[in-house]
Amino acid sequence: MQTNVRKTLKNIALISVCSFVFAFSMVPLYNIACEKIFGIKMEKGPTGEETLAGTKINKQRKVTVEFDGTVNSKLPWDFQPSQLTMEVIPGKMYDAHYVAKNKATYAVVGNAAPSVAPISASSYFNKTECFCFTEQLLQAGEQRDMPVRFVVNPNLPDDVHTITLSYTFFINDKATALAKASSSPLTARSAP
Repeated sequence: MQTNVRKTLKNIALISVCSFVFAFSMVPLYNIACEKIFGIKMEKGPTGEETLAGTKINKQRKVTVEFDGTVNSKLPWDFQPSQLTMEVIPGKMYDAHYVAKNKATYAVVGNAAPSVAPISASSYFNKTECFCFTEQLLQAGEQRDMPVRFVVNPNLPDDVHTITLSYTFFINDKATALAKASSSPLTARSAP
């Protein structure tokens, strides 16, 4: 039986290391994907603010971005945006924040699915950093700030004045089961 416990602990350690390496590599991989696949390149202007590369900021235009957050009924979390709306200038980089709280008495892993409305604006709304690209593990009762960094492309059609960024969080059953198993009292007592 002790051999099984050691094997399980080794597997959990291996999964943890692999998850860390995967999460750590997501930022450079995401930057490569943005630049090479989607053609989104960021650059810093003379004032240090980030903009879409090769675009001019249209300071005459403002777009309202609305934020929405929901959870699937199986996920025992609260999740909402820190602010409901933001006025943005196309071409400039902005940060928005969401807050998630695990209401369960055990660790839960969730994944967020983003959507942008209207659909005609989705290709002009570029997220450069987002919690939706990785699994989110929240311990029992844990609350976490979840930032999103985005820019609205200045080529956004003139008839679009409001964009809604919405996230729905879903429970990741497999990852939650692993999180529960790694924190179970039996595993902790049997560890060498």
